[in-house]
Amino acid sequence: MRERKRPGRPPGPSDTRDRILASARELFARNGIDKTSIRAIATDAGVDPALVHHYYGTKTQLFAAAIHIPIDPMTVIGPLREVPVGQLGHTLPSILLPLWDSEMGKGLIATLRSILAGGEISLLRTFLQDVIVAEVGPRVDNPPGSGRTRVQFVASQLFGVVLARYILELEPFKSLSVEQVVETIGPNLQRYLTGELPGFG
Repeated sequence: MRERKRPGRPPGPSDTRDRILASARELFARNGIDKTSIRAIATDAGVDPALVHHYYGTKTQLFAAAIHIPIDPMTVIGPLREVPVGQLGHTLPSILLPLWDSEMGKGLIATLRSILAGGEISLLRTFLQDVIVAEVGPRVDNPPGSGRTRVQFVASQLFGVVLARYILELEPFKSLSVEQVVETIGPNLQRYLTGELPGFG
């Protein structure tokens, strides 16, 4: 039986944090990251925007908290801005596989399992469209209009790696070294990003 709160108890920091997180989840799922401001989340939660920043930092850090991932996505995606377009296909799995293999990666995989089993697919879609596509898409948008599709092909390949290696744990794929996987899929990813794409151009 759930313990009922005593009447008249003033809301504490944990109540405020929970309220902010609940508002963030709802607004991110409904409007996407790009069209959701910290101010809108604060208004929905009935708090000052400064409090949202105080508890959660940046908008991507708040999004990470909303979908329970233990890392700010921009710490991974941000450095990609410095990588030449012709090396992205190799660099992406070189960064992601060691992360997924780490202790922190276990939390990421657990979160992914939870999202797939629960009702937060829209948040995962939002992350892909508003963060990954927004960051990488414009750099590979050649011919114009192909950037989003290119990034989605890359996402499908990387998601397949996660599914086979960490969720289904298929052998021998699960036990291959990071280098073997990177060297095998890197050229494919690069082709998705910069090679000829049927239906475009």
